[in-house]
Amino acid sequence: MNSILLPCSLILQPHHHLQPSTSRICHRVPFFSSGSGSVTFSSSSLHCQQSSNDVSVIRFEDFVEKDWSFLDFNDLKSREEHKKKMSRIISAGKIEESSKVMVSIGSEEFVDELVETSPCSVLVVVHDSLFILACIKEKYEKVKCWQGEVIEVPEKWGPLDVVFLYFVPALAIELDEVFGKLAKHCLKKGGRVVISQTEGRQVLEQQRKEYGDVIVSELPDKRSLLNIAAHNSFQLTHYVDEPGFYLAVLLNV
Repeated sequence: MNSILLPCSLILQPHHHLQPSTSRICHRVPFFSSGSGSVTFSSSSLHCQQSSNDVSVIRFEDFVEKDWSFLDFNDLKSREEHKKKMSRIISAGKIEESSKVMVSIGSEEFVDELVETSPCSVLVVVHDSLFILACIKEKYEKVKCWQGEVIEVPEKWGPLDVVFLYFVPALAIELDEVFGKLAKHCLKKGGRVVISQTEGRQVLEQQRKEYGDVIVSELPDKRSLLNIAAHNSFQLTHYVDEPGFYLAVLLNV
């Protein structure tokens, strides 16, 4: 049965929220495991089993999750253009079959595109949403999934070659802290961090009004990225800030 590694704190704290944010439902029962116990989801309850074999049950309907549906692009007329933007982002990572890759706050659509077009040796997906991670894991057994902050991802999956910070405005921590962690513990020398936003700043401001609980920060401007890069031994090698597209690539030097 497929598994998703979770921070131990999630196992021990039964008040995290979970509820499907889209109409699509995973048909199998996803299984989540960590070093200290396991979490199993069913359609009506959440079972938390710790190493002591004590089991507690939490009603599924009591869980509420943030709405991440806006990350998946549903406009059929513009889908081809959106796919081109995702391809542009993925190409910026220069992924090889031997690469170890991480995606932070990515849409299912982006992960699908990445898996289909850019085979790699390790793919780690980091997200706040257990529902999204469960659905990704159901489709791709070999993908590693981590629920929580990007700075807490286990070092055993590194050192990474490419990190996609797909939706930076959803990060609740400062970029300077993220880059400090990546430089010291996660990313190879010469590794790439790709920051992107497929719809640019204008759409982001519109989304902020509707999804204020998800969008908690701004897209960094060029001066901010240069300062972060200098402070954490990165080099900004590519920067695009257009009305309908944002892309920045930083190299770990």
